[in-house]
Amino acid sequence: MALTMNDVDRFETSRPRLEAIAYRLLGSASDAEDAVQDTFLRWQAADVDHIKVPEAWLTKVLTNLCLNQLTSARVRRETYVGQWLPEPLLAGDPMLGPADTAEQRESLSYAVLTLMERLSPDERVVYVLREAFGYPHREIAEILDITESAGQQIFHRAKKHVAEGKTRTEIDGAAARRIVEEFLAAATSGRTEPLVRLLTEDAVAIGDGGGKIPARAKAFEGAIAVAKFMRGLFKPSQAKRAYVGGSPEVHLTTANGTPALVAVFEGRVVGVMCLEITADGITAFRNQVNPDKLARASRQWAATDHGEPLLYAAF
Repeated sequence: MALTMNDVDRFETSRPRLEAIAYRLLGSASDAEDAVQDTFLRWQAADVDHIKVPEAWLTKVLTNLCLNQLTSARVRRETYVGQWLPEPLLAGDPMLGPADTAEQRESLSYAVLTLMERLSPDERVVYVLREAFGYPHREIAEILDITESAGQQIFHRAKKHVAEGKTRTEIDGAAARRIVEEFLAAATSGRTEPLVRLLTEDAVAIGDGGGKIPARAKAFEGAIAVAKFMRGLFKPSQAKRAYVGGSPEVHLTTANGTPALVAVFEGRVVGVMCLEITADGITAFRNQVNPDKLARASRQWAATDHGEPLLYAAF
């Protein structure tokens, strides 16, 4: 049965919510778009007049598609070149979805998206639907075809796993911006000591090049190792310019709701570095340079006003 315009409109009304759910589940904007489009194809093939609650039906279909993807993604990531990090979403991207509550903002953060890679597919689904979108346990149980008590147990287990990997409480935006600016000044000074003072002792730096851009297979761990890496990263070199095509502009913005440095060359985003900042200092750098995971960021960058760069660098 062909869909009416009203049927299409009903789906399109749900699309932003579905994309936001799929992104949090998959950590990839392109995979999220594909999952939502597959959901539309199933909506198109269904007898929609007999679907009592379209929102619940669409969420269930999307969730099952994402569960299948999460299961296969674990196999694919075993052969992924280097570290795997989520695809960052820049400020203003509609796929970011709701960020009104502390729980919603946290579930969206780059740090927690990375932590959620440790969860089983079922744990990730329950955590996202409950924590980020406030679905009642009863509805989550119906979506997953499990009992409500089983869903609650999965949720508590997922929350525990995420909490175990979280760092200290982050600080407000103004203080974070000041620390990022201090970090840039230190990173471009050519000296290690100023950088070390800004980092926590257990700081880490992780890069995802996807085998296309050089990135270390293992994370840098500890303040001194991270400081030395950052000093080298911001040191101009012909090799770095060759990868980018020139010297990129570096802007301070937010990605996934947290401070981020965005490297842009000729309007194209070539790197997004997400910083995890606490009252004790910078505790993590997660640097996405895989070009396959930056296409959406480039489109979002082109559509927004981003002001003057903080500096020009050759990383």
